[in-house]
Amino acid sequence: MQKSTSLILAAAGLISFGSLHAQDIKPTTEKALQESVAKHKAMLASTPLKDFKARNVGPTNMSGRIVDIEVATNGSTFYVAAASGGIWKTEDNGQSFTPIFDHQGALGIGAMALSKSDNNILWVGTGEDNSSRSTYAGNGIHKSTDGGKTWEHIGLIHSQHIGQILIHPTNPDIVWVGSMGGLYSKNKERGLYKTTDGGKTWKKTLYIDDNTGIIDIQIHPTNPDVLLAASWERFRQAHDFIGNGKGSAIWRSEDGGDTWKKAVEGFPQDEFVGRIGFDFSLSNPNVAYALLDNQGKSDKPAPEPRQRGNQQQEENPLKLEDFKDMTLDQALALDDKRLESLARRSQFSSKYTPTEIKRLLKTGKITTAQIANYNGGAVDANAAMFGQPIKGAEVYRSEDAGKSWKLVSESDISRLYNTYGYYFGEVRVSTSNENEVFVLGVPLLVSRDGGKNFSRTDSIGDPHSDHQSMWIDPKDSKHILLGNDGGLYRSYGGGARWDHLNSQMPISQFYSVMVDQATPYTIYGGMQDNGVWYGKSTNKPEDPWEPLFGGDGMVVAVDTRNNDIVYTGSQFGNYARINKATGERRRITPGHDIGNAPNRWNWRTPAELSYHNQDIVYMGSQYVYQSFDQGNTWTTISPDLTKNQKSGNVPYATLSVVEESPLEFGTLYAGSDDGNVWITRNNGGNWTSLNAGLPQDRWVSSISPSKYKEGRVYITLNGYRYDEFNTYVYKSEDYGKSWTSIKSNLPEEAVNIIIEDPKMPNILYLGTDHGLYVSMDEGNNWNLFQGEIPNVAIYDMVIQVRENHLIVGSHGRSVYVVDLKQIHELAQPGPMVMEK
Repeated sequence: MQKSTSLILAAAGLISFGSLHAQDIKPTTEKALQESVAKHKAMLASTPLKDFKARNVGPTNMSGRIVDIEVATNGSTFYVAAASGGIWKTEDNGQSFTPIFDHQGALGIGAMALSKSDNNILWVGTGEDNSSRSTYAGNGIHKSTDGGKTWEHIGLIHSQHIGQILIHPTNPDIVWVGSMGGLYSKNKERGLYKTTDGGKTWKKTLYIDDNTGIIDIQIHPTNPDVLLAASWERFRQAHDFIGNGKGSAIWRSEDGGDTWKKAVEGFPQDEFVGRIGFDFSLSNPNVAYALLDNQGKSDKPAPEPRQRGNQQQEENPLKLEDFKDMTLDQALALDDKRLESLARRSQFSSKYTPTEIKRLLKTGKITTAQIANYNGGAVDANAAMFGQPIKGAEVYRSEDAGKSWKLVSESDISRLYNTYGYYFGEVRVSTSNENEVFVLGVPLLVSRDGGKNFSRTDSIGDPHSDHQSMWIDPKDSKHILLGNDGGLYRSYGGGARWDHLNSQMPISQFYSVMVDQATPYTIYGGMQDNGVWYGKSTNKPEDPWEPLFGGDGMVVAVDTRNNDIVYTGSQFGNYARINKATGERRRITPGHDIGNAPNRWNWRTPAELSYHNQDIVYMGSQYVYQSFDQGNTWTTISPDLTKNQKSGNVPYATLSVVEESPLEFGTLYAGSDDGNVWITRNNGGNWTSLNAGLPQDRWVSSISPSKYKEGRVYITLNGYRYDEFNTYVYKSEDYGKSWTSIKSNLPEEAVNIIIEDPKMPNILYLGTDHGLYVSMDEGNNWNLFQGEIPNVAIYDMVIQVRENHLIVGSHGRSVYVVDLKQIHELAQPGPMVMEK
C-alpha cells in the first residue's frame, strides 16, 4: 500500500519522541504498591456492589495451572496453589475444594509451605515463579495460623515473585524464602531471606545481584542445618527474554542458611546455566538430584523445520531463493503448478495466484527480488520454541548432600521442555527409592535407574501436559499428586494411571470470551495453554465444556447470522474459520503483501467481525488487514503502525488492538504493544496518530469506541511489561484528538479492558489485574465489584445484550456471568448513588 508522506513523517517523529519516554518508565515502588493494596481493600470494604451476584460457569474439565501442592499429615487435607487463581483447600481428600485466599493483596501464587510440626500454619508467597507472559507479580508473604481461615501479611512486599518457602521441620518460627524479584525490572529485593521469629523480622542471607533471584530451596531430610538453594539469573522484557546467566548456580549451607557457598564441583558454571530445581531423597538423605535448563549450544543438529504443502513429494520444488537470480522472462515462464506450490508453502496471501503473480511481475508492480525476499527477516515464533539446537534439560546427581555433582542423564531429554525451561524446573525423588526420579516438563518423565534413562509416565488417564508441581506421599510412594496446566491429578500407582481432581476448582486462565445468539446462548473462550472451548451459559462450574481449537486459545468471534460460524485461533496469529455444523475448517491468517516486511503477530492477535457486515473481518499484525469475504482474501489497509524500534527473541512491535466503530463504517482504531494509537476514518485511506495526551510506550490493552456517540472512545494502557502497575484509562469525545483520564478514585492496578453498558451510556465496566470495577457516571467514580468475583485478573468482557448479561473472562478463575439488572436498578436514581 502506498504510504502518505505526512503519515511517514508523523510516525518518524513519534519514534524519536517515544524512545525518550521508554527510558523514563519506572517500576512501581514498594510504597506505591502498599498504597494500592490498602486502597483496594478499602474499596472492597465500602463498595455497594459487595453483595451483588456473579455466577461462575466454569469450566473445570479443562482447568488452569497448578504451581504448588502442600499436604497435611493426615493426607486428606491438602492445599493447592493456582498460578493466578489463589489457594484452594480440601479436607476430604479432593472430593471438594474451597478457595481460602480470594481477597488478599494478590491472587498470583509462587509457593506455599505447610508446617510439619503444626499443620495449622500455612505460609504463602505471592507472585508466580514461572517467568511467562502472564506471570503476575505478588505483594509478598502471607501467613495463616488457623489453616487458612485468617491471614496476616508478614513482609517482603516488593519481592514480586516467590520461588520457594521452607519451614524448619521442628521450629515453625524458622522459615526460609527464595525471592525471584521483578520479572520485567531489576531490583535488590531478590535473594534468600530467613526469619527466626515467625516473620516479624527478616534477614537476607544470600544475594547475588539485582538480576538474579532464588528459585528453589531444599532442606536435608535429617539435618536441617544443611540446605541447598538455586539462584537463577533471568530478565524479561516485552521484546526479549534471557533465562540464563553466570548468576545461575547451586548454593549450599551447613549452618541453617546463615552463610552460603557455591557448589562448583561437577556442575556447569558458564553463562548458559538456566533454571535449576532439585530434591533430596528421603530413603538415602545424602542423595540429591538437580534438574538443569542448559541453554548451551548442542552438537546435535536442530530438528528439521516442518514442511508445508507438498514440498517433500515434489521432485524439484521451487524455492524463494530461486528468484534471486531469475530474470523476468524466466519467472513468467514458470509452470503454474510449481508457482502455486511455492505460494502455498511460503504462505503467500491467497490473492497471489500464479496468474496474479505473473501479472504483477509483468506490470512491474513486484519484482523477482521481492519474491526472493518474501520471508526475509520473518520469525516463526512457534517454531523458534522447538527448533533451536540447545542442550536443554539435564539431570545431575549428588551423593554427598550437594557438595559435588555428576551429570547422570544418558538418554536425551532435551525435548522435555525444548527452549522454554524457564517455565518448568521441578524434579522429585520417590520417597521410598533413591533411584526413582520424576522430572516435570511438557511430558512427565520417570527414571528408575538413578536418572540415567527416562520414559513417559503420563499416558494413562489422559493427564494434561506442562507439569508444574508434584507431591509424593512420604508414607506411600505410589500415592502422588500432580499439578499441571490442566489442573490437579492423582495417582495411586506411582504414576501408572492418573485421575483428574478438578471438578471443584474453576481456575482456567482466559485470554478472551465471546457469546453467540443461541438460546440458551453459548460462551466461547480462549485459554492459556488449553485452546478454545465453549459451554452453555446455564452451566454450573462442574458442567463440561467442549473443545474447539488447540494451542493457547485466543480471540473468538461468532457470526451473528449463523451461530455455527466461528472465527478463532491460537497464539501468534494462527486463526481459522470454523463451521461447527459441518466440521469444516479453513485457515484465514493473511499473508503479507509482496514487497512488505513479513507479518509480526502478537501473542494475542487481534481479530474481529464488522458491526456493519458480518462478512467483513479484521486482523492485525503490524498492519491492519480487512477481508470482505469471511477471511478468504485480504487487503492490507495500513502501513506498519508500530514504532518497530526493538527486536529480540519475543515477537514485538505488533498490533495488540484493532477496533471498529459500531456507529461509523470505515472508522477504525488500532493500538500497538509498543504504545502507538491510530485512527482512520476512511477505511484505511489515511491514518492519524492519537498518541498526544497519552502516556507513551505502554501496551495498548483495549480500545472501546462508543455505541452511543460518534467520536467518543475509551482506551486502556498497560505498563505491566515494565513492572509498572499504574492505572491508565482515558476517554475522548473527539475521535482521540484529546484525552481525559477517568482514573478517578481507582487504585494503581494495570488495566486490561474497558467496555460500555449496552443500555445505559453512563455505566462502564473496567477489568484490571486485580478485579472488576463499575462506574455509573461515565468514569467520574468507580466501585469494586468483588465478593463473588475475587481479586483476580480480568482479561476480557463481553455483554449478551438479549439476556442483559455481562460475561467476565478472568485469567485464573474461569468465566463469570453477571446479571446486569442488579446494576441497572442501582443506577436508576442517578450517578450520585455511586459516589463515595
